[in-house]
Amino acid sequence: MSFVRIEGVPHHVEVAGSGPVCVLSAGLGLAWFDWDAVVERLAPWRTVVRFDRPGSGLSGHARVPPTLVGEAERIVRILDALALPGPATVVGHSLAGFHCEAFARLFPARTSGLVLLDSSVEERPRVRVPRGARVGAAQVVGAVLSGAGVPWALGPAVRRVAVRGDVASAEAVRRVYGASRVLRGSLLEYATYGDAALELAALRRDFPLRERLPVTVLAAYEGGARRWLTRQRALAASLDATFRVAEPAGHLLMRDAPGAVAEAVLASGGIP
Repeated sequence: MSFVRIEGVPHHVEVAGSGPVCVLSAGLGLAWFDWDAVVERLAPWRTVVRFDRPGSGLSGHARVPPTLVGEAERIVRILDALALPGPATVVGHSLAGFHCEAFARLFPARTSGLVLLDSSVEERPRVRVPRGARVGAAQVVGAVLSGAGVPWALGPAVRRVAVRGDVASAEAVRRVYGASRVLRGSLLEYATYGDAALELAALRRDFPLRERLPVTVLAAYEGGARRWLTRQRALAASLDATFRVAEPAGHLLMRDAPGAVAEAVLASGGIP
């Protein structure tokens, strides 16, 4: 376990294994330990970097509301801090799919592959409430709930309910989800989700993916309605990506189907 400081904020980072570099970035509200089973499968073949964004896991408080470009640059700064300048396969789950795609578009020379795990999809992104009002409301709600002790009282229990079959230790869950910084950080990411979707739409117009970049979209499917698979398949087609389905698996693919995740990463290669 180690920390690197970026713009004054300590970022929790863990590195394992050897070989070509891959970076794992989790969705909203998740933590480094959600990748444990994936790291076990990748470490013999890859140098695996996982980190907690500000306001998640063990990283420090989110001092400013996130932006998409800022999250892409965060990956660069973490790799630089770890002295890993070579190209990396970036793996983004859910909301972090936006971040990793932005990284691949803005920093093509540093990207050897892109893997999107049940990534967020917004075909027609828009926001109805001004960003300042949304951010302000998230900050007020976070302050009120934190002041009332809600994270400590309910955070770990909510995590256990939300993540079926959670194998994370009770101590780790309490340390992360009992902290007010995680509640506040999650609220900020949720409040600015629409902004990230709009930013990505603009990047897609102005910054094409590097030619012949290996891209994989891995979707989760548990049975039932297939609309989500249709949207994920359309995302893959728009990126000229390989499309895969992990089933049965819920949205937390790294927990429900770690083998499928590792296979997708390894298949993406490690050489630009």
